[in-house]
Amino acid sequence: MKNFFGFDFIVLGGGAAGFFAALRAKELLPHLKVAIIEKSGVLLSKVRISGGGRCNVTHACFDPSLLSKNYPRGEKELIGPFHRFQPRDTIEWFKERGVSLIVEEDGRMFPSTHNSETIIDCFLSEAKRLGVEIFLRQKVGKIEKKDEVFVLEIEGKEPFVSRHLLLATGSHKEGWAFAASLGHTIISAVPSLFTFNVPDSPWKEWSGLVIEKVGLSIPGTSLRQVGPLLITHFGFSGPAALKLSAWAARYFSERKEEIDLMIDFLPDLSLQEVIARFESAKKGAPSKTVLSQNLFGLPKNAWKFFVPGEKRMNDLSTQEIGMVSRHLKGAIYHVKGKTTNKEEFVTCGGVDLKEVHFKTMESKICPNLFFAGEVLNIDGITGGFNFQNAWTTGFIAGSQVSKPL
Repeated sequence: MKNFFGFDFIVLGGGAAGFFAALRAKELLPHLKVAIIEKSGVLLSKVRISGGGRCNVTHACFDPSLLSKNYPRGEKELIGPFHRFQPRDTIEWFKERGVSLIVEEDGRMFPSTHNSETIIDCFLSEAKRLGVEIFLRQKVGKIEKKDEVFVLEIEGKEPFVSRHLLLATGSHKEGWAFAASLGHTIISAVPSLFTFNVPDSPWKEWSGLVIEKVGLSIPGTSLRQVGPLLITHFGFSGPAALKLSAWAARYFSERKEEIDLMIDFLPDLSLQEVIARFESAKKGAPSKTVLSQNLFGLPKNAWKFFVPGEKRMNDLSTQEIGMVSRHLKGAIYHVKGKTTNKEEFVTCGGVDLKEVHFKTMESKICPNLFFAGEVLNIDGITGGFNFQNAWTTGFIAGSQVSKPL
């Protein structure tokens, strides 16, 4: 290895976690030689598409214990890291660099410009200011540890050598293969954060309709989420569906993406309360139509699905009230397949968390090897939680790398 590129810290992966770690390390010790190696010609690609191009940077949840509950995988492991770097710290980090974040009603936080390029420009500017070297279109063929250094063989080029290595390769097979070659166990990956395809959905003509609060569950399991539901031409989407998909990711995959889905359109009421409200309205306003009564505040178009809109309350038989009420409280639809949420893609799986020190993000197996972001078997629900995992684990890894040098 007479000719090589030598560094103190190499970050493999030019995404959110890798950038944050590189900037943190270089900021703490400016003399460090820090490099980001990216196989493609594009940096921070997920940042660019997140939130429909606005970048959902984080979530306004400032209690580490509550924050960690938004991670189907990684909840226990992230409590400690979130005490060190959480959304409040993320907000301050960007503020110090001239980027203000705003919070929406549902807690999601975006740059005030509503443009993901604001975040990307911030990172690129910081990397230039601090002197982080960036290498694009570098195809790493093999990683070995020799004489206390990591050697990254590059196809057709001289190798990169570093004392410390961070794998921040996201949910890519190559990154997991490198981790495995260095002694780590990889939990098989399956998709998370997706929408449910219902080929025989009777709701197709109501595509675009939003029902603000439903209970979505998988019969025979404890898997359940409550939130807004979006009716689509292919099935069901919206926060309730996305959250359920995250918690049910492995269950769904094991059943070859074919399950039953139950929708409770009135999660705050019992079946008996629904029936009682129908009967009370029938008695109190028998000549009014079901649509005009709108007993439960559902969208009027939704009522047209359950009961013909022109039907009067007095025309509802006891049997029909029972049937409609049961449908409102527990309609079952057959799911067959999934659709990726917009352009975003999150996986369940990655480096086994038992093999990582979460105080340092260092490998328990291979000294001076670090991990951050989605390369780990960590994934959050929609709402900025996956980026917060990237910022937190990247911050800790970058902080630790600079300590012994």
